[in-house]
Amino acid sequence: MSKFYLAGPMRGIPEFNFPAFMAKAAELREAGHEVFNPAERDNEQHGTDISKGNATGDEALASKQHGFNLRVALAADLKFICEEAEAIYMLPGWSNSKGATAERATALALGLIIRGAQA
Repeated sequence: MSKFYLAGPMRGIPEFNFPAFMAKAAELREAGHEVFNPAERDNEQHGTDISKGNATGDEALASKQHGFNLRVALAADLKFICEEAEAIYMLPGWSNSKGATAERATALALGLIIRGAQA
């Protein structure tokens, strides 16, 4: 069992790619792993599913509708990677994501296990 962080593209993808994040989190948990899912964290932070109705994964719309703040979200994500993660799982398309690329670089710098798409 490992503590995984899920990394992948969100912005510019319908519903911020949350369905892919939820599916992979469920799969990893079923295999006995602990998972930090940033999609779940965003929803918990804002008390609602911020992806619903956002057909283009528009960060500005999420900010306007729900108060989403990328700096706050990325800080929480990197905090988990730095302080708790043992592994990071890369979802397909991660290399096109500034956030996922930064998360992967942090994991590499810390010597974490990297799994998933073109890990």
